Amino acid sequence: MKKIVLTGILAGLAILIVAMLLNLLFNLVFPSLQAEYENANLFRPWSDPKMSIFFAYPFVLGIVLAWFWDKTKSLFKQKSFWNRGFSFGLMYWIIASIPGMIITYSSFQLSLLIVLSWTIMGFVEAVCAGLICAAMNK
Repeated sequence: MKKIVLTGILAGLAILIVAMLLNLLFNLVFPSLQAEYENANLFRPWSDPKMSIFFAYPFVLGIVLAWFWDKTKSLFKQKSFWNRGFSFGLMYWIIASIPGMIITYSSFQLSLLIVLSWTIMGFVEAVCAGLICAAMNK
């Protein structure tokens, strides 16, 4: 259990850092995204105390992915941790992110650009978490 929590915290830290960096990059390349994030009809302002929960999400996801890796690692038989981690991250992304982003785009008044940016960020985050899980727990 201790190994799962440690792996999960490290994966969560990686997810948080990747999300912050990619969000910054996407906002620089596509300035319209920043305006969409600042739309109070869509998103809570950062001054809202509930927004602090936003920073817990990567760590909860990291721990869940570390637990899931522990239960499914026998399915990923590739020799290198790079391949195992990538395959695990890809599997999670296909199962969770793609359907989630389809329903997000169809249900919320968000631009296709923001949903695509979240989809890409989710892929990179999932692969990073998968690599951490595969490297730390063979």
